[in-house]
Amino acid sequence: MENSFGVALDFSHVQLGDRPLVVCDVDDVVLDFAAPFTEFIKAEGLELLPRSFRLTGNIVSVETQVPIEEADVKRLIGAFFDRQEDWQTPSALSIETLKAIGKAADVIFLTAMPPRYQEQRRRLLDRLDLTFPLVATEEKKGPVMQMIHAARPLPSVFIDDMAHNLHSVRDHVENCLLIHMMPDSPLHQLAPKPDQPIVRATDWPHAAQMIDAYILSHIPHHRTAK
Repeated sequence: MENSFGVALDFSHVQLGDRPLVVCDVDDVVLDFAAPFTEFIKAEGLELLPRSFRLTGNIVSVETQVPIEEADVKRLIGAFFDRQEDWQTPSALSIETLKAIGKAADVIFLTAMPPRYQEQRRRLLDRLDLTFPLVATEEKKGPVMQMIHAARPLPSVFIDDMAHNLHSVRDHVENCLLIHMMPDSPLHQLAPKPDQPIVRATDWPHAAQMIDAYILSHIPHHRTAK
């Protein structure tokens, strides 16, 4: 499927019902990334020094304290995603909360990663009993969510830890509840703050409360399963 933004993706596995839509990022929202990745790179004699909210320039040799090149950062991220099943664990209360939300809404995972690692991520999520549809892409998330939600007259929600992804969805999907949720990691403390009307969730139960209230305001008979 391709829209006017030139984004070509296969959504044949995504079947939406007559229900609200919740689209959710994965890394550092559903699955921990920053902490296990920091441990992962230690095997190569590297450490992450969070001096800004980026990996390139902040991953340094333990021995020399010299930052590694961008190409090596990309190689490490690829190697980590290739072995994500051995390293990534669910964020606190993400599994039970998402399964409860999924009883009253369609949940889709929209993960920013090269599609070649989708199979590993699919296996990991399935192992955690998070069987919701997964879309892995490096395209901007706003146009992608617009394609998924289309012109459905139902409430939509988007959850992410990155301000630029939230801004992208804000600019492409009208009347969407935008939730900023991220771990309290040294790296994320340096992250850019999203603009209004994006709201901050302190944890998964808090996110569920906001989702329930938002959908209830649009569909009075709605109740998120507890």
